[in-house]
Amino acid sequence: MNREEIMTILPHRGTMLLVDEVTVEDGVARGRYAVRGDEWFLDGHFPGNPVVPGVILCEILAQSACLLLPVETVRGTTPYFTGISSAKFKSPVKPGDLIITECAISRARPPFYFTTGKLFVGEKLCVKAEFSYILVKE
Repeated sequence: MNREEIMTILPHRGTMLLVDEVTVEDGVARGRYAVRGDEWFLDGHFPGNPVVPGVILCEILAQSACLLLPVETVRGTTPYFTGISSAKFKSPVKPGDLIITECAISRARPPFYFTTGKLFVGEKLCVKAEFSYILVKE
């Protein structure tokens, strides 16, 4: 899926859409996001040494995970985080990096979904987390 196709599933727009493309295969969403360096969240984090904030990396994982759900399930809803646990930040992500995510749903009790996610730059694992979200009807 490209960004236009992703927008048929996710409600995020503009600077908050943090997935450039995704493939879904065998219950795993593999997303990509290229950190350009001009993103709003890099301004001031940190001057002279820009690093993508951990909360943004978790958001990128969550958006990738939502793309595992069928369009019919997500349409007319807004996904909200309900929890993040076991988040481990192992390596910083910087401008010029190509983020690769791997997310899977570990348990579902609709409208709640429990997922696992890993975020890589190249072969390097940067973030590993478990998180949950709820789909709230608009």
